[in-house]
Amino acid sequence: MFKGALHAHSKYSDGDLTLAEHRQIYLARGFSFLCITDHSEYFNSESIVKYVQELQRHSDSEFCFVPGLEYRCDRDMHILGYGATQLASTTNPESIIRHIASQDAISVIAHPKDKFFSWIEEFQTLPQGIEAWNSKYDSRYGPRPETFALVQRLRKRSPEMHAFYGQDLHWRNQFRGLSVVVDCKTLDRTAILAALRAGKYEGHKNDLRLPSSGILPEDVLAKFGEGQARSRRILQTLRSGKQILDRLGIRVPASVKAQLRRIY
Repeated sequence: MFKGALHAHSKYSDGDLTLAEHRQIYLARGFSFLCITDHSEYFNSESIVKYVQELQRHSDSEFCFVPGLEYRCDRDMHILGYGATQLASTTNPESIIRHIASQDAISVIAHPKDKFFSWIEEFQTLPQGIEAWNSKYDSRYGPRPETFALVQRLRKRSPEMHAFYGQDLHWRNQFRGLSVVVDCKTLDRTAILAALRAGKYEGHKNDLRLPSSGILPEDVLAKFGEGQARSRRILQTLRSGKQILDRLGIRVPASVKAQLRRIY
């Protein structure tokens, strides 16, 4: 059993941290692996090779990087490819899902927007997972219960589909409390990806345990709904405050933004 994190970004795309810094910070917090998914549009044929090679250099028996990419698709849908290292020449989401599959990688629709739910359900080619909780997009306080309902509807067509739990980490001081624990015997890319593909993992946040099936008790989903409502109120307050400051020509100091990322 190994504790890790899914969905992170580095300086190779729009993240604050280098790969070496990621390794140091996650190791200090008791993590054994990180599935990193930098945005594919930041790469070319040369830099993608450098990216993969550096991930390998920073992986050993103590800590493992699992390489991946996040593909930007039509209508600004984002699809994660855990284990994917090949750039794409299309932005069609179903074509991207097939492109990820051709690499023996895992396709996961990242932080699906509410307005995308009906569109996703029309796909002929479904992903292997839906990011049911993204602690940056949904907030640390709770995911959207509706996303878990989407997972269950899709599982009727594709029973091997899983709910994924990602941090979407970009900033140094961002919340890292949402982790995954995978059931595998060796700490390496192949074993971790196999466990994720087979659904042999749980999402963890404090004492909360989230199954890969995404099947949760109604009381847990109700609490998630309450957490979502609270986070939306907080976010609206922050946005209103920023709008006032913008009108006054006052910039929010970087140090204040960093502290907000700690609590939100």
